[in-house]
Amino acid sequence: MVFKDELEKYKNIVDNELQKYLEKKECPEKILNESMEYSLMAGGKRLRPILVIATYELFEQNIEKCLPYAVAIEMVHNFSLIHDDLPGIDNDDFRHGKPTNHKKFNEATAILAGDGLLNNAYIVISKDLENTEDLEELKTKIKLFNEFSLAIDRMIAGEYVDTEYEGKEISENYLEYIHLNKTGALLTLSVRMGAILANVDKKTLEDLTNYASKIGLAFQIKDDILSEEGNEEVLGKPVGNDKKLGKCTYVSKYGLDGAKEKLRKITEEAIDIITTYGERAEFLKELAIYIANRNK
Repeated sequence: MVFKDELEKYKNIVDNELQKYLEKKECPEKILNESMEYSLMAGGKRLRPILVIATYELFEQNIEKCLPYAVAIEMVHNFSLIHDDLPGIDNDDFRHGKPTNHKKFNEATAILAGDGLLNNAYIVISKDLENTEDLEELKTKIKLFNEFSLAIDRMIAGEYVDTEYEGKEISENYLEYIHLNKTGALLTLSVRMGAILANVDKKTLEDLTNYASKIGLAFQIKDDILSEEGNEEVLGKPVGNDKKLGKCTYVSKYGLDGAKEKLRKITEEAIDIITTYGERAEFLKELAIYIANRNK
């Protein structure tokens, strides 16, 4: 199957699964539910849940086991996007070519919609734990639940440091710290969730974690590049916001050419790791290339 077709197949699986968790009933908080749905179903690449499923499928065929975790991580990702766009953080007006949540609704509703998506992610996983009867499988999932929570903690920490150091010169270590946490934590978790649910051995988990860490950093470097030279119509949001906010990015730190070289190198490293898993890992190899070459 051609990569773009396989990517679309996975995206459709995720979208169909997310539809099952939308609250449609008439209730006093109906507008809040609409606000949550607005962001959750606004589009996007669905990269994190796709990584969960594709990694799981490297080793197992029945993806039903990993779908609740794919849904949960996409809910968390959208929680982070809603809050990232708020006036107190990045103050963005558009995402995916549509008004950001606080512009479509209002700031209070957007804050609560983000909170709601985060809490719903925990509800999805806790229900899966409740329905797991095998004791060993339950122990594995509880450990994964803890890892899920720690990754969210790291994402929030990275967002804080990113915001706190706006307009300030920071070291290479701090820059990497921001992005390994802010962006990389959830991307790494996505791969680890798929691998852990598939019961891979320790060495395989280490390899896949290393791969995930590299594509997570590559994703952020590419974001920094697109913020500098991307097409606003394609991106669906303004270009140059990082520079306006005085954020330290890979472009501001190393220049456009330097950032592109770092992106090339780290993508090659990710490809080298995943290539050892042969033809069955072709999609994850192509996904690393897609992350580096994307235009939005």
